[in-house]
Amino acid sequence: MAGASLEQRVEAAAAAARSQLLAGRLAQGGWEGELSSSALATAVALLALGVVPPAEGQRDLMARGRAWLWRTQLADGGWGDTDRSRANIATSLLVWSALGLLERVLGSEGEMACPGAVERLERWIEGETGGLAPANLVAALERRYGKDKTFAVPILMACAVGGRLGAAPQCWRWVPALPFELAALPRQWFAALQLPVVSYALPALIAIGQVRHYQAPCWGPWAWLRGWAVGRTRRLLEEIQPEGGGFLEATPLTGFVAMALASAGAGASEVVQAAVGFLRESAREDGSWPIDTNLSTWGTTLAVKALEGEMPEAARVAVRVWLLGQQYREKHPYCLSAPGGWAWTDLPGGVPDADDTAGALLALRELSGGADAAAAEAGARWLAGLQNRDGGMPTFCKGWGALPFDRSAPDLTAHALAAWQAWRGEIQWQALPAMRRAVAWLGRTQHAEGSWLPLWFGNEHQAGEGNPVYGTAAVLKYLCRLPAADFPALGDIRARALDFLLKAQLADGGWSGGMSGGPASIEETAAALEALLAAQERAGLTVPRAAWTQGLEALLALTAEGTSFPAAPIGLYFARLWYYEKLYPLIAALAVFRHALRCLAAARS
Repeated sequence: MAGASLEQRVEAAAAAARSQLLAGRLAQGGWEGELSSSALATAVALLALGVVPPAEGQRDLMARGRAWLWRTQLADGGWGDTDRSRANIATSLLVWSALGLLERVLGSEGEMACPGAVERLERWIEGETGGLAPANLVAALERRYGKDKTFAVPILMACAVGGRLGAAPQCWRWVPALPFELAALPRQWFAALQLPVVSYALPALIAIGQVRHYQAPCWGPWAWLRGWAVGRTRRLLEEIQPEGGGFLEATPLTGFVAMALASAGAGASEVVQAAVGFLRESAREDGSWPIDTNLSTWGTTLAVKALEGEMPEAARVAVRVWLLGQQYREKHPYCLSAPGGWAWTDLPGGVPDADDTAGALLALRELSGGADAAAAEAGARWLAGLQNRDGGMPTFCKGWGALPFDRSAPDLTAHALAAWQAWRGEIQWQALPAMRRAVAWLGRTQHAEGSWLPLWFGNEHQAGEGNPVYGTAAVLKYLCRLPAADFPALGDIRARALDFLLKAQLADGGWSGGMSGGPASIEETAAALEALLAAQERAGLTVPRAAWTQGLEALLALTAEGTSFPAAPIGLYFARLWYYEKLYPLIAALAVFRHALRCLAAARS
């Protein structure tokens, strides 16, 4: 649009993005999106398929998966989680293990298509760990994950299955013996037990604990206790396994469970066969797997908020009905969560969580204008029941421990605050006490430079792979919805957050994950811009016009004037597992374009 004003260009970009987003809506209601293919998920799925009893077509499926892995090796020899990610030790070890197992199962003919790939991978691993000996691998995983065993122990188990820790049974001694017998106790006790894995990884705790007991048992009374607990905890797995066979709809978690139980002599069990059925069904035509089936509920709530009412009435009704149908009406069998919450997906493996429940509440407010007060009240009370004693919001379960997903997170806390605020006038539950505790927690945990680190999103270019830009933008955006009169400290909290985002802006006008460099992305630039515009429009803060107009110019350039939306791997899931989602940049950019049009019109008048 040569010669067009910034406002005209943003208006055209908003129209193009809106058209593209509406075109992607499913007939039955919401949006499904598309998660990136994952080398990590593919490697885990192949390991699982390689140790279970073979079924028709399974060898062909494994051969396609191996070929996809060969095609996605990075130039440095390692593997990243996505085709746009840096190599990392977790994914590279899992691919190394999968290739070792597949060579025994399928033979080595695949190497002819990619000669020297394993040697290049081993050189990369040696460069990261100092050697291929089991002790080096264990130390490298400890450096990456610290005390959190949620992902480190499954990776070591996969290395044992793939023959990368030496011969059995000695190789299994390198796999920590998880206390799976504790899962035989009432689940209401788990908070006091301080389990060494995150709350929602219970199936992996049971299955990997069992394979370690089977392959390298301890002796004495503890061995008897564990032997007794095998049957009881395996029955628990049967009870909590979803109808589709996929635990949490997640390929890595489901694959780890199937791999462990099959290696413990239970490959023919119903749990393993259902898990393998899920893996076979979720494989993609090119031989790869995503980390999860879909984020349909999450993507739908983001889309609704970005469209801000600009949706045809028939579509609006369909989305509203669909979204109401995703609310849990009974206690969830997996995590014993009370009714009232929403999960990230419409599929049976979903589990209600704080972020998706808050997102659903905000989307329903937009769709119904306050008419869905009964559903909103149940959701608001559900969120309140999840609030930690410190005032912040965890992900799935209250009080399990200090591991990710159980401890309070700034982005989740601010999202819950916005949801409570949206429905305060329509529901009977008094939200203000819970909201004040949440705001106080955000004030206490704000970093000295004004930032917060989010739970769900990271940036591979930042120190520690954190993403203070995304975290701060999410918190500030939602805090700008709160009335300052109810929260005396809010003004200072918001001003400090705004100052951080302004200082983090790159020379080209965009934003990356923080102050440590790295390229600007659509997702991070849009997140920062939306926060800046909210600070100006909703909270009355002074935002330099040059900052947000230069940001808009950067966003227009990144999106080719609203026509192209390449996704960046900023999605962070399940203990540093990266992904990207094709809807994220489209939705994020549209939200900014629409918000910016109001600000540009106000500045013009």
